[in-house]
Amino acid sequence: MGKTKLIYYSGFKVGFLWVQLRCVECQRRMIISTAPPQSQRVFLSILFGMLTGLICALLFAWLVRSFVRYINKPPILKGPVVFSPKIPAKTLQSALIANDTQLLGSSRYYRTVLDNGLTVAVKRLESFELQSKSLKRRIQQEVEVIASLRHRNLMSLRAYIRESNRIFLVYDYVPNGSLEDAMNKVRENQLQLSWEVRLRIAVGIVKGLQYLHFSCNPRILHRNLKPTNVMLDAEFEPRLADCGLAKIVNLPVAPSSYAPPESCRYTDKSDVFSFGVILGVLLTGRYPTDPFFGDTSLGQWLQRLQEAGDSREALDQSILGEEIEEDEMLMAVKIAVVCLSDMPADRPSSDELVSMLTQLNSF
Repeated sequence: MGKTKLIYYSGFKVGFLWVQLRCVECQRRMIISTAPPQSQRVFLSILFGMLTGLICALLFAWLVRSFVRYINKPPILKGPVVFSPKIPAKTLQSALIANDTQLLGSSRYYRTVLDNGLTVAVKRLESFELQSKSLKRRIQQEVEVIASLRHRNLMSLRAYIRESNRIFLVYDYVPNGSLEDAMNKVRENQLQLSWEVRLRIAVGIVKGLQYLHFSCNPRILHRNLKPTNVMLDAEFEPRLADCGLAKIVNLPVAPSSYAPPESCRYTDKSDVFSFGVILGVLLTGRYPTDPFFGDTSLGQWLQRLQEAGDSREALDQSILGEEIEEDEMLMAVKIAVVCLSDMPADRPSSDELVSMLTQLNSF
């Protein structure tokens, strides 16, 4: 009996071991069957290596680019920055901070005489918070863009000084003040501006716009065109002021009487609308805020007279005279009306306006 039990026990043990061996063999076969072949493992290794190399290369390129951009950043200049050899940098700052500046009429420019006897016009931009280095660099870059503008109908920036909370911009001096000052004197019978001079002023303004819109890359929009920003030199040649300053400070686009009706997107045609208002002022001798217009605008009033065939009634009586000049003025009324169209697409470009206005007379 004891031998029988021993035989059963031994047989059971052998059977159990056989079952375990079969399980191990099955597991090995499953692992072998599910493992990728040698070619797949090589492919995955190569792919992983390529991705790792690509990521490392991109990271290295980004680090190199960031370093190059950092070392190429323009330094933040201190003290006066001068663009004209006629202006002594050593005495410029003391001359601008002095209190003997004189406001040039209704504009925000001041007349200042430097130590070498040179008279300049200075624009003071107040209330700046220049704590951020990136903001200082941006303002410096925008000022340098303005300094690069060269046209006979633009105010030329000759130097600038940046302080903690304000900026001084130094321009060529223009003796006759702004167009608004001149038109005020005309209304008070202190100055006579013939139609020839007024047309020359209009042509000069639109030539300045043409330069900003078509010769600058990228194009520059004035955004604040009005009579106080049109300065007049000794020969009453106009020079546009405040060109590009809207990028430096949050200037209003323009006073409500000179602003275009569109408010969503400002374009070169918006500058053309502001010019149309100025042309209307030159023709009529009246500002768009004149109570004479009541609830209507200058543009609507001119359009109504033109449609009724009474455009002559809009003209400033002080410039009426020769028949040829009156014909030119009546054509100019039509140009002003189309510039003051509510739809920007209906307005001419500044390039087209130069041709339209110069054809009225020879320039």
